[in-house]
Formats: sequence, C-alpha cells, structure tokens
Amino acid sequence: MTPATPPAGPALPVVIVAGLHSDARRAAVDALLSAVPGCLALHHDLSTAAERGTVLRTVRDARGVRGTGETPLVNDCACCALREDLVPELLRLAEEGATRLAVVELWDSVEPKAMAEVVAAHGGGRLAITSVMCAVDPALLLPYLGNGDDLAEAGLAAAATDQRTVADTWARQLEYAPVLAVVDSEEADETDRALLAQLHPTARQIPVGSAELVAAALAGFDVEAAAAAQHPACALLPQEADACGVSTLVWHSVRPFHPGRLYAALEDLTCAAARSRGRFWLADHPDTLLAWDAAGGALCVESAGPWLASLPDAAWELVPPVRRAAAALDWHPEHGDRCQHLVFTSPGLDRDGLAHLLSSCLLTDAEYAAGRESWKRLPPAFDSLLEV
Repeated sequence: MTPATPPAGPALPVVIVAGLHSDARRAAVDALLSAVPGCLALHHDLSTAAERGTVLRTVRDARGVRGTGETPLVNDCACCALREDLVPELLRLAEEGATRLAVVELWDSVEPKAMAEVVAAHGGGRLAITSVMCAVDPALLLPYLGNGDDLAEAGLAAAATDQRTVADTWARQLEYAPVLAVVDSEEADETDRALLAQLHPTARQIPVGSAELVAAALAGFDVEAAAAAQHPACALLPQEADACGVSTLVWHSVRPFHPGRLYAALEDLTCAAARSRGRFWLADHPDTLLAWDAAGGALCVESAGPWLASLPDAAWELVPPVRRAAAALDWHPEHGDRCQHLVFTSPGLDRDGLAHLLSSCLLTDAEYAAGRESWKRLPPAFDSLLEV
C-alpha cells in the first residue's frame, strides 16, 4: 500500500474499525498504520474486565505499542468504561497535534454505532469521524451470521446484563458500516461473496492492503445519516437479488398481519433465512410501527414508534425529513405509510415457500373487510414480546 498523508485540519481525523472477525480487524488496522505517517491506533480490551474490574487501553503505531493504561469499569459495564475513556484519549491526541490519523479499533462485540455517536457528540469540534469500517473475512460471514449463541457464552459480553447474540451483533456491525474492509481468504467461495454483497449492497467493499483503504478512511462520515439508514422506518434495506445460490426476497403488502397467525409462524419465518429485517404492522396494533430483526435463528420484535399516518399533522414538523421521504415512497391512500416491508437473505432461500407463508399470515378478505375496530378486538399474540 502506498503511504498517504491525511489533509491537515483543525480536527483530528478519526476512523472507527469494528467487527467480530478479530484477525481481519487487526489486519485492516495494521494496513492503515503502515500506510499513513503519524497514524496511531487505540484499542480497549474488554476481555478481562469481569476478572480485573478494569479495561486495558493500548495505543500503538506501525512500529509497535506506544503506551498502555487501565480504566475502571463504570457501573460494572466494560463498554461504558470504554466510552468514558475513549474521547478524553482522542482529545489528548488532538491537543498534542502529532497524530495525523487516529484509528479506533473496537473490541470484538462493541458496536460502531454507539461509539461513533459518542465521539461525534463529545468531540467538541476537535474530533472528526472520517470513516466507519467493518472488517470482514468472507469465509466467516455465514458461520457468524448463523451463530445464535449469547455473547456471554462466547466470552464476548460487554456487560453482565449483555443479552445480545453473536449473530445479531455481527449483523448490526456489518450493516452500519458504509465501508467493508475485506481480507483475502482462501476459504471463501463465490457463495460467501454473494452473501456479503446482498447483505449490504450499498457498502464499499475494499480489499485490506489496497491503496483505496486509506482514501476510504478519510472520505467523511455523517453520523445522523448513518443512524437514519438503520432506523426501521427508513432503513436502506437490500433489494431483490439472486446469485451463486444466494437469494434476497423483498416482501411487501399493504394488508395487516393477523396477530395469531403471524405469531404461530414466527419460528418458521425466523429460521427461513440467515438474515431478515424490516418493518411490519399488526391488525390489533394499527398505529405502531414494528421492527423485525432476525439472525442466527433468533428474532427481535420491538416497537419503533408510531406510523406517520397515525400522527396529527402538527407533529409532522418534528419528524426528520428522511423519515417523511421514506414514508412517501410507500404511501397508501387508505393506510398511509403502514405496510409490510420485510427482507430475507440467505443461501438456499425458498422464495416461493416463504412468500406463501407470509401471505398466509395476513388478514383474510373477510377479516380485512370487517374494519379496523374489528381488528383491534383480535386476540392479542404479541403483547408479551412488546411488553404491552
């Protein structure tokens, strides 16, 4: 990789490199350290937090470790300690003025969204996030996406209360980053590469060791736009695709789900694809936008707030423009932005069977014709999941 120097400016450029594929992540960080003069990498190791009650910070450059330090846990949370320590360290580097690029190498299960928002909110104009990357070994993509183990079981929990799984954490890391730093893997095949392309089609895939990696690290990053791209109401979901045995099904409907029939089909729907996500509505909760997020055989269903069509006109001024634009794309003359928009991606996907199962969960013609007041009286099935 040809050495490159970031442009000088009042703020310290910061690139965040995340990912559960630790070898790939380290390779991407090493590539940036070697290519950018004056580059430093910060890494907080959370692996011994439970045993020692502290988080170990390491600062290194291309030649090796420059310094280490420890920070105590905050409320028994290693990830909280990372947040408390990271920004002051970055500000110290910015004040010293010798660092041209700071690379934040996140620990395995730390998600880049939270760290990017912390740096952006507390950088005081002295820190500028120039990129967020997720490091990927394509051969490990499907094994991690299919791993429904709790992070705690894998020794990767960031807090005692951490209930995330390997699969859902990996999916969010991958889908948040606009840049994927991809290592060359002899074990990866065309199916692995097709799966990666379909899971995050808008991401820039850049080989680790390529000169493009430095340019991508300095390209700029919009925290608010990245958050909007993940919100269930306006997420940039994958499109229909079919390549190398991997398929993506995009399923739409403007008719609500019957709560009981959908609940009875959840296990089959969750296991039908390596990854599925989107937004949906239930007949007995007509004003609530529900988020669907499934990976590793586990499904998370939660409220993402009201549909815009359920809000009074005056409240629309408080809604971000990107949300209003997304709603306009799916606007229905009767239901407004209420719709089913679910995306399923997987090798060997049974598209026809999946579409048939989803359609069977909708209200029948007779149920639909009975009207909204009748829908609200349907036996509830999701209240326990939604904590209603």
